[in-house]
Amino acid sequence: MSKFKLGVAALLSITLFTGCAAQGETTNSGDVSGDLSFYTSQPDVDAEQLVSAFNEKYPDVNVNIFRSGTEEVISKVMAEQEAGDVQADVLLVADAVTFESLKEQEMLLSYKSEEANEIPEEFVDPDGTYTGTKVMSTALVVNSEKVSEMPTSWKVLSDPSSSGSTIMPSPLYSGAAAYNLGVLTRNDDFGWDFYESLKSNDITVTEGNGAVLKAVAAGEESYGMVVDFIVARAEAEGSPVKLVYPEEGVPVITEPIGIMKNTKNEAAAKAFVDFVLSEEGQKLAAEIGYTPIRKGVEAPEGLKTIEEMDVLNADIKELYQAREDDKAQFSELFGE
Repeated sequence: MSKFKLGVAALLSITLFTGCAAQGETTNSGDVSGDLSFYTSQPDVDAEQLVSAFNEKYPDVNVNIFRSGTEEVISKVMAEQEAGDVQADVLLVADAVTFESLKEQEMLLSYKSEEANEIPEEFVDPDGTYTGTKVMSTALVVNSEKVSEMPTSWKVLSDPSSSGSTIMPSPLYSGAAAYNLGVLTRNDDFGWDFYESLKSNDITVTEGNGAVLKAVAAGEESYGMVVDFIVARAEAEGSPVKLVYPEEGVPVITEPIGIMKNTKNEAAAKAFVDFVLSEEGQKLAAEIGYTPIRKGVEAPEGLKTIEEMDVLNADIKELYQAREDDKAQFSELFGE
């Protein structure tokens, strides 16, 4: 099993003045204005909070959000690329694999923000095309009213005793789920046998992580595979759910941010990236309920830090090269 400490999802539209900050130079608020298009897979409320905080510092930027699951966001970007007119200026979606694919196609701008100096090196693309913004693992969510003894292993999802009472997000919609699929099927303790066992155990496949949490919290399902932060947030709000980090380890994504190469508002795009990676932006992420990625900013209660997790990983280039094949094989196994 590959287990080690990891070292490595509507439209925000803003048009800006044409003046651009130099690479690595922090942009002054007075230099930034106009329209910026921000494509993200973050939940609507979280994206709105981020934009609101950004606008407190850059009030002259008009931000509109395109928000959907990572796979649908990227499908939109690629359709725009095919039409020769990418509308997105800034992209913030689930995982580095997605950004590696865009980088390979030379669709990303190289920008080495000074704020990235406070992000662990393994989470920053050495060419400056994208930078991780938070730490998000996929773990188990359990309905605490239906389950008295908390599981310790991923095997609960394939155990006959849980047949028909489990749920997971679809890798055809969720970028995190697509990443998980690639990692787990390349891990000796899981492989495609794991997904075949989930299918045999009558697991429900739904669009995204939010739908997984909703089903488990409502008692429609007992167990789910889901990103950790939404479980910790729901539990803190009194929902009957528990977050469990399985003993075999967890896949981790960093929800990177990057600027599209043909951005129409480079100055605003760079300012937005700077803000997300800044101490202020990272503290906001923690307040919303995410584990921040910047050094020195504490994780919210109920979540593990990256140092506390046993992380399951796979070669990132192999993951992005095989992603479409992985999704095709998943579709063949589970249906569209």
